[in-house]
Amino acid sequence: MQDQEAEVAVSVVYALPERVWRVAVSLPAGSSVREAVRASGLADLLNEPGLLSAPVGVFGELRDPDSPVVMGDRVEIYRPLPVDPKQERRRRAEQARAQAKR
Repeated sequence: MQDQEAEVAVSVVYALPERVWRVAVSLPAGSSVREAVRASGLADLLNEPGLLSAPVGVFGELRDPDSPVVMGDRVEIYRPLPVDPKQERRRRAEQARAQAKR
């Protein structure tokens, strides 16, 4: 029983528009989000070493890579946004205003 408590099972997720990777990993209790990403092997599998330093979160909330994981966490590796959402909304609003003036 103690051995089971000494490990945590988490999943590590990385998504691209065309595909999602989800890897289950088992880590020693007290392991960090960064260690979960490293243990997933996704950086090697996808040949993207930058994944090891990419922003990360747990269940949609940004986390420090050194924060600990707990049993059942879904660690998410985030990609940079192609466009800043605020700038895109501003651009669409300006277009709508320009069209309304016509």
